[in-house]
Amino acid sequence: MSGNVFQEFRYGVGKLLYATPIYRYTLVGRAPTELAVVPPDAWPGNAERGSAISAGELSFLGETVRGGKHAWHPVGMSDAWLAELHGFDWLRDLRAVGGDAARRRARDLVGDWIERQTSWQEIAWRPDVLATRLYAWLGQHDFFCASADDVYRRRYIATIARQTKHLSRVLPGGVEGAGLIRASKGLIAAGAALGDNDGAIRQGLRVLERAVDRQIRPDGGHISRNPQIQETVLRDLVDVRSALLASETDIPSFLLAAIDRAAPFLRMLRHNDGGLALFNGSGEGEDWLIDMLLSQADARGRAPARAPHSGFERLVANRTVVLVDTGTPPQAGLDTTAHAGALSLEVSIGKERLITNCGARPGNRDPWASVQRSTAAHSTMVVDDTNSAEILPDGTFGRRPQDVTSQRSEDDGNHWINTHHDGYVPVFGLSHERRIYLAAGGDDIRGEDALNRIEDSGNNTRPARGFALRFHLHPTVQASLVQNGSAVLLRLPSGIGWRLIAEGGTLSLAESVYLGTADDVRRTEQVVVSGTLEAGATAARVKWALKKVPKKT
Repeated sequence: MSGNVFQEFRYGVGKLLYATPIYRYTLVGRAPTELAVVPPDAWPGNAERGSAISAGELSFLGETVRGGKHAWHPVGMSDAWLAELHGFDWLRDLRAVGGDAARRRARDLVGDWIERQTSWQEIAWRPDVLATRLYAWLGQHDFFCASADDVYRRRYIATIARQTKHLSRVLPGGVEGAGLIRASKGLIAAGAALGDNDGAIRQGLRVLERAVDRQIRPDGGHISRNPQIQETVLRDLVDVRSALLASETDIPSFLLAAIDRAAPFLRMLRHNDGGLALFNGSGEGEDWLIDMLLSQADARGRAPARAPHSGFERLVANRTVVLVDTGTPPQAGLDTTAHAGALSLEVSIGKERLITNCGARPGNRDPWASVQRSTAAHSTMVVDDTNSAEILPDGTFGRRPQDVTSQRSEDDGNHWINTHHDGYVPVFGLSHERRIYLAAGGDDIRGEDALNRIEDSGNNTRPARGFALRFHLHPTVQASLVQNGSAVLLRLPSGIGWRLIAEGGTLSLAESVYLGTADDVRRTEQVVVSGTLEAGATAARVKWALKKVPKKT
């Protein structure tokens, strides 16, 4: 039995014990009367959200519940929503409001949780949720707890000690992926805060080192291949470093190296507007917060042009940025939010986005949850309305691209990449090849998308009838068919125009949506180049070009 399987088996069996009434008494023990250190929490909150929380309104992942104290398990809410509630990250929002009323509200809610939720609950005590709560409570100590009475403070510290003991018992079981990094952060920070608890710090660092070794690839990318998770993981690593510095604990070399690799990779997947590219479930994020994170990380490495281990290419010429997904999906077990967007691309000009993917709405119950993961929601080639990676009913991938390649060359500032994936070979016996050229001046982008028949692809393939090459547009882009429908004029908010032409299919405009910002589903358009696959044909090929046109006067 492998280590991961054993840990999950152990955690699954352990849940039978954790759920018993007697279990919480096994967590009782001596607790300090004061915190040894308060781990620094420099991340800002949102005062508007904090005011809503003060008024009894809890909004996470697009779903809102109104209620005061005791509303820890509202009926009908998703596990992801409950994880946000019990993680207490929203204490920062109350801190952002400031004042005695917000402080009392935070103190009352934490006190109510301590009174009513100390028995194990699967979501509330899941290792990553528990760790998020520990870090939030500790980081906001000076805001809501420092001025509390002695009785409250004793209960607060005793509860932190009990939760830390449970977290130490279960790790590394009960969580995987980025959640394991988050869980180790909570254990390290709590060990430092409680003092005389070097065992928790050492255990947390052991778990973290193994997690980093498995999850942060040599090029700095996280195995999820999701830019927003990359941001979260980097933030957790920076928080661990801050907690260790506060406790005057030596910073291990693996942690410093991981931050130094992960920060440049995050820069790689940003557009010049400061937001993130929309690959594999990511949203834009908040540019100022990403700036703050990169400043805190203090990693000086520049954004790499390519990430061969994670599978991304970044082409830059003048003010034009082209980002291309050239990687395989995350491994089984970490693919429940991954997207079937093989070889999808995004293009921005200066601080204006031109071509995007549709992005993703948070939460697994949103009506867009499955649609946003489809190949059709990405700027790439789609065959017979079939995903390049099969999305199963449980959210994981079945059939998936196994061979995704990328070759790159540059000459006098001109860039070429030649990419390929085999996700359609098992279904149709077709491989997708995409070639992209970016001229040194940044005003000329050319591409070629080809479906090539693989003769030895097996007997289970079925004939494909048609294809659609899609270019989803940012909502701020105005699109219109010109030249008798043979080209599309794309006009950016600045007035700069780009003309898209294509041959090898029929050019049209269609409706699309943009899910890149957390609070909105925005209507937009997409350019579609559609065509049929002739029976017996060895290939179908679309050549396309994007060229800058003069600015409106």
